[in-house]
Amino acid sequence: MIYIFSLIDKPDSGALRQRIRPEHKAYLAAMAERIAFAGPLVSDDGQTMLGSLLAIEFDARDAAHAWLAEEPFTRAGLYASTSIHAFVNLWPQKAGFPA
Repeated sequence: MIYIFSLIDKPDSGALRQRIRPEHKAYLAAMAERIAFAGPLVSDDGQTMLGSLLAIEFDARDAAHAWLAEEPFTRAGLYASTSIHAFVNLWPQKAGFPA
């Protein structure tokens, strides 16, 4: 099952996000074969990072929660809020992906 992670940063946490980002990206890379999509949530300026949106396949919700608990941004205390939802993809993606 694919699980959607909606992860919202604490206010004024941009410096922390940038410092931990290499660890975060390495952690995601270890799951590359299971990631449907992943990227930062940004403000309307397209630059200011506000959080993360991830869609990753896991065998069970417990595994998704365990993965998030060890995620570097989570461990660093970056997120103000997190939510995980099961997701069924019924639409073939055509937009929003890099060429």
